[in-house]
Amino acid sequence: MIDKKTIVIVDDHPLFREGLKSIIGKEEAYEIVGEAGDGEHAVRMCKELKPDLALVDMSLPDQSGVQVTRQIKKSLPNTCVMIVSMHSKVDYIVQAFQAGATGYVVKESASNRLLLGMDAVLRGEFFMDSSVSHKVVKRLVGNQEKKVEISDAAYDTLTPREQEVLGLFAEGLSKEEVAERLFISPKTAENHRTNIMNKLDLHSTVDLIRFATKIGLIDVDTWKENEK
Repeated sequence: MIDKKTIVIVDDHPLFREGLKSIIGKEEAYEIVGEAGDGEHAVRMCKELKPDLALVDMSLPDQSGVQVTRQIKKSLPNTCVMIVSMHSKVDYIVQAFQAGATGYVVKESASNRLLLGMDAVLRGEFFMDSSVSHKVVKRLVGNQEKKVEISDAAYDTLTPREQEVLGLFAEGLSKEEVAERLFISPKTAENHRTNIMNKLDLHSTVDLIRFATKIGLIDVDTWKENEK
């Protein structure tokens, strides 16, 4: 008897879920034990079923695939996560891997690449569409090189998401660009910015950039470019 690997599918489009189920159903090694159309339901289901693998869409009605991935990996470190998304932008893919996903397949190539990716991820390997893999590796390496240890009492009062938003605004991104990068609405991005300014007692964008520069979040050249 085959010891089947259990799968949960997370996507808000029923027709696409059916397509994935059709592809996966061709392999006796896999068993689909659940499916969800939103992030909250998906996380709750994974905690209950403890699947070997969760296939997660990047864009869900209530939260992003990155957020869902973080929650799943926090509660179930042994559950693998592979993103199956229409998005092929490098930023999205990098965020997915940083959140704990170990596979990324673009929806348009799912029919050919899905099973390959699932097999690799369940073997403990990383998998991503070959067309973007070298760009992602380059970006991930770059992010590792840029990481700095920040020790500042005011900065520590910010939540992890607010720290993330602060860095993006300090780099000169608009609220629309921050929203796209973090899979949130522009209004939510602006609300985060307001909370950051209040917590840090900052009164302008220049103040925000100066603060980020002072604590080493961005370099002096970036500050000078944004101050112009």
